[in-house]
Amino acid sequence: MLILGAREVRAVLDGAEQDVLAAVREAYELHALGRTAVPHSVFLRFPPEERNRIIALPAYLGSRTPVAGVKWVSSFPGNLQMGLDRASAAMILNSTRTGLPEAFLEASAISAQRTAASAALAAATLGSSDPESGVSQIGCGPISFEVLRYLQVVKPELDRVTLYDLDRARAESFAGRASAVWPQLKVEVAERVEDALAAHKLVALATTASVPHLDGEYLRPGALVLHLSLRDLSAETIQASVNIVDDADHVCRAATSLQLAEQRSGGRDFIAASLGEILVAGHRYTRDDTAPTVFSPFGLGCLDLAVAAMVRRVAEDRGLGTTLTGFMPSGDA
Repeated sequence: MLILGAREVRAVLDGAEQDVLAAVREAYELHALGRTAVPHSVFLRFPPEERNRIIALPAYLGSRTPVAGVKWVSSFPGNLQMGLDRASAAMILNSTRTGLPEAFLEASAISAQRTAASAALAAATLGSSDPESGVSQIGCGPISFEVLRYLQVVKPELDRVTLYDLDRARAESFAGRASAVWPQLKVEVAERVEDALAAHKLVALATTASVPHLDGEYLRPGALVLHLSLRDLSAETIQASVNIVDDADHVCRAATSLQLAEQRSGGRDFIAASLGEILVAGHRYTRDDTAPTVFSPFGLGCLDLAVAAMVRRVAEDRGLGTTLTGFMPSGDA
């Protein structure tokens, strides 16, 4: 059993944004081609504190070297008050020949960068007829920071960032860190969420919201909303938008804004396409200039597998990690 801790995983991922983007793109395409198995995620909740959850995401990815495994990812918002990260994660990779577990990885960075790469890939694919040099970010946690990192990889022209968080101190801290890492960016903190939504045509939502709290009236015409937290936008806004998803069956569940829109309308006609379908088609995609386009990724386990497999492969090549012998029982036991 190869064990890769946070330090080894981050050593592989540091500076590997292009490799992560390529892995995520391939996983989306394979999913669209039917070469994945992605069962519905399982949510473990802890009554009476319903905000806390741990999610299991099993998956199979039929890439050139097939891989199977599961991500076990938790979200405990109260951790922030204790100086801890809200989310934590671990992954197990299994042999597709024997089913035996082969690698155990600390996966918080994998999960964050997979999410950010997914958002950046959508921003690069769902193009606008007008140049976009700014982004509004609602929610100023670690995911948003990775999203900003990856957006600059696919949109090097990006030079302005407008931030909003319910906790202004958190937004100010994010702004200071972003300015230190990327001094070329003009970073400002908005007083109101409405101001942030209206500031740019590219908007990224990464909050801990459990119920919709935003309407689309403040969005610019033709805006692209990277709806990463899935429960921010009202059902009415979803219905009035061009909706791109990663997988309709996955995203229309677990009380997401899209499930609420489905319940309200009685169907899924408001979903235009999946990102994988657009990538496989290979045609240049230009967004509607009059209506918002909303990208809502549930976060498919096959994306985590793709990134984890890349991390494992590079780590093995570099001799990183710890190999634990005797983890599994011997065949003659």
